[in-house]
Amino acid sequence: MTLVTKEYRTLTRLAGPLLFVDRIRDVAFGEIVAITGPDGQQRWGQVLEIDKRLGIVQVFSGTSGLDLRRTSVRFTGDVARLDVSLAMLGRVLNGLGEPIDGGLPLLADAALDINGLPINPAERERPSEFIQSGVSAIDGLNTLVRGQKLPIFSGAGLPASALAAQVAAYAQVVGPAAAGRAAADQAAEPFAVVFAAIGITHREANFFLEQFRETGALERTVVFMNLANDPAIERLFTPRAALTAAEYLAFTHGRHVLVILTDMTNYCEALREVSAAREEVPGRRGYPGYMYSDLASLYERAGRLKNRSGSVTQLIILTMPDDDITHPIPDLTGYITEGQIVLSRDLHRQGVHPPIDVLPSLSRLMNAGIGAGKTRADHRAVADQLYALYAQGRDLRRLMAIIGQAALSEEDQRVLAFTDRFEKTFIGQGMQARPIEETLNLAWELLRAMPRAALKRIPEALLAQYYG
Repeated sequence: MTLVTKEYRTLTRLAGPLLFVDRIRDVAFGEIVAITGPDGQQRWGQVLEIDKRLGIVQVFSGTSGLDLRRTSVRFTGDVARLDVSLAMLGRVLNGLGEPIDGGLPLLADAALDINGLPINPAERERPSEFIQSGVSAIDGLNTLVRGQKLPIFSGAGLPASALAAQVAAYAQVVGPAAAGRAAADQAAEPFAVVFAAIGITHREANFFLEQFRETGALERTVVFMNLANDPAIERLFTPRAALTAAEYLAFTHGRHVLVILTDMTNYCEALREVSAAREEVPGRRGYPGYMYSDLASLYERAGRLKNRSGSVTQLIILTMPDDDITHPIPDLTGYITEGQIVLSRDLHRQGVHPPIDVLPSLSRLMNAGIGAGKTRADHRAVADQLYALYAQGRDLRRLMAIIGQAALSEEDQRVLAFTDRFEKTFIGQGMQARPIEETLNLAWELLRAMPRAALKRIPEALLAQYYG
C-alpha cells in the first residue's frame, strides 16, 4: 500500500459491509481505504461509490465492531493491487491474495491492479488450440479451446467440484506447436492452473486441496480460497485477484493458464447483498441491473494476444438455483461466454460420473480447436453422429415409457442399447483421465456396434477407413 494521505472521522452510517463517509475531497472510485476501529485494529476497504462529497466504502472484513465516533478512515490514493510472482505457483492464498498455507510470505515481482487492463480487441488472437481436459464428454463433444471462457452449469448436490478438480489435475495444452509430438512432450508445454474458490465450505476446500496434492497438480496451481464463513465482500475481490494472477503468468511469463472459478453463484449473491446495502433499485429476482456488465468485466479477461505466447482460459462453475437454466445467473453467463457444459441430475442418480448432459451442452469454439494437426480429422463428424444417435435414443426412452419396449422396432432397440452404452462408457469415465486419442477410439467402438446404414452423418471415406 502507498503512504496514506487523507484521514476522516466524518462517518455517518454503517450498513452491512458498507461504511458512509461525509465531506470528502479528492477521493477516487476504486481507491483503497485503511480503516482503524475502536480496538486499534486496521482493516482495508475500497471506495465503491462517490456522490458529491459522500463516499461509500466497502469493508473487506465487514463492519462488525466499528462505530461512527471512534472509527477513522484514511484514503491511500492507490487502487487495489495484488502482489505477484512465479513463487505463487504451489501456494494457497486467501481471497485477498495473502498466503494461508503456513509458508513464507511472497516476495513480489510486481503489484498489479486487480481490475486488470482491458484487452484491445484489435490485439486479440482468435482461439484455436485445443486444451485436453481428460474428460471425454468435454474433449470429444464440447471441446475447450485456449483463450475460451466455458461455464459449467451445475445444480445443488451435483459433483461440479469433483469435475473441476479432475480438469485442474489433468488439463494440458495440445495445440499446433504440440502436433505430431509425443504425449510426454506435449505435457511439457508451459501450463498452469489458477483455482479460485468463492464462498465454498471447509469440506469442499479440503476436498480440492487433497485432490491437488494427490494428483501432483498443486505444483503448477495457484489456489485462492474464500470460504463460506469469510466476509461476503471478500468474494467480490477473489475472482479479480485470481484473474490478475492468471494474466501475470500468461502475459508476463508466457504460460497457458486455465482459470477455474467456483462457485460464481456465491459471487452474484455477494453482489446482490452489496447492492441491497446501497439501496439500489433491484433488477431481476433482486440482483442489480448492472450484474451483466459486472460479470462481463470478469469473463472478458479470458483470451490470447497477438505475438504473445501466453493465454488465459476460463472454466466457470455456477450452481443454478432450483436447476433453473433461465435464472439470471446462468442466463447472463450464457450470453457472455462461448457455450456451456450442463450437468444432469438424472445421470448423477444413475451413478454416472461426470454427469454431463451433452445435449444442452455446447462449445461455440469447438470447430476452431479440432481438425488436422490437432486431433483426428474425423472429430467433427464423429461428434455429430454421437449427438444424433444419443438424441434419438433419448426420444425413444420417452416413447418407450408410453408404448412399452416390445412395440419398438429392431433398429430402435439398437439405438436404445447404444444410448445406454454411451452413458455408461463414454460419459461415465469416472475420475480417470482420457487422452483425446482414447476418447475418439472409444467413440468408434460405440459406432461400430451400429449398422453402417445408421451412420448417416459420417462421410463414406471415413467409414471405409475406421468402420472396418
